[in-house]
Amino acid sequence: MEQASKGSGGGDWLIRGVFSLGLALASFGGPASAQAAGAHDYSFPAIDGGTLPLAAWAGHPVLVVNTASECGFTAQYEGLEALWKAYRAKGLIVLGVPSNDFGGQEPGSAAEIKDFCESTFAVDFPLTDKTAVSGARAHPFYAWAKASRPDLSAPRWNFHKYLIAPDGSLAASFSALTDPKDRDLTDAIDKLLEK
Repeated sequence: MEQASKGSGGGDWLIRGVFSLGLALASFGGPASAQAAGAHDYSFPAIDGGTLPLAAWAGHPVLVVNTASECGFTAQYEGLEALWKAYRAKGLIVLGVPSNDFGGQEPGSAAEIKDFCESTFAVDFPLTDKTAVSGARAHPFYAWAKASRPDLSAPRWNFHKYLIAPDGSLAASFSALTDPKDRDLTDAIDKLLEK
């Protein structure tokens, strides 16, 4: 490496290339930036166009839930809507993230997903466009969550729940088995709202 930095510059391209790769990963929310970032550094495309920047909800707890319309847990939409109605005046944001990652259970278009959520469960909390939440194609928010708190569970199925603290840190994670009315979840929300 010492030789590469001297004289003809034959190895300078390698050093510059590695540095540039690190900058590129950081700018795309990859591993180089995952530890330093917070949830407020990410945004999602909205289901009906535009963008949903998590920074818009700085100072509020945000419950991020990957959802699916054809899942055995789809009835949780009802509980999520009830949670949103009970807590939104206190500051909670519920964000639904439709995803087709698990079992191909969200095959519809954005318009179909939105219509299903509104007509079947009267959902009016914010929804993102269909988004990958696991694997190599995972949205940068999900890559950040997994890297920033490896002690917490990552999505393994539809209706996994991440609870983001008002400061943008990852406060808690709840599996698909955790119902939106579950006391552990509501206690965690109450604790964040008390701060």
